[in-house]
Amino acid sequence: MPIVMNNAINQIRLLAAGADDRAAKAKRLAERIRTLGAYRWVGVYDVGAETVEIIGWDGPGPPEHPSFPLAEGLTGAAIRDRKAIVCGDVQNDPRYLTAFSGARSEMIVPVLDPGSGRVIGTVDIESERPNAFSDADRQMAERCAEAALPMWLLR
Repeated sequence: MPIVMNNAINQIRLLAAGADDRAAKAKRLAERIRTLGAYRWVGVYDVGAETVEIIGWDGPGPPEHPSFPLAEGLTGAAIRDRKAIVCGDVQNDPRYLTAFSGARSEMIVPVLDPGSGRVIGTVDIESERPNAFSDADRQMAERCAEAALPMWLLR
C-alpha cells in the first residue's frame, strides 16, 4: 500500500480515537476522506435502531435528508447487506434517496461493530460524475471506515 494511504489511515485512526467531540471527529474524518479521492461530498452517519443520522460532512452543504428511516435508500441496502454499495448512476436506481441535486454516483460503506457484526455507522461518498467510483475507491473507503471505528465505539 502506498505511503500516502498508510499515513491517511493512521491519521483517521488517531482522529477517531481522539478527545474531540463526535461532530468534530466526523467532520475531520469526512474532510480527510474527501481529499483522498477528490470527491464532491462525504458524510459520516450514525445508524440507530430505526434511523440513520448525519454526524458530520464535508462538501457543499448538509444533505437534504440529515435523518431518515433505517431501511431507506442505498444506505438501507448497505445496512441490510452489511457491505459497501456502489451505484454508478443514482438517477437510474430507484433505491436512491436524493441528498443533493446533480448527484450521479454514490458509495455507501457500512461501519460494523466487531463484537456483534451490527452496522453502527456509514460513510457516504457522492460525486457529480456518473461511474465515479472504482474498485480501488471502494477498498480505500472500506479501509477508512474500518480505521474510523473508534469514533463509534468510544462514545
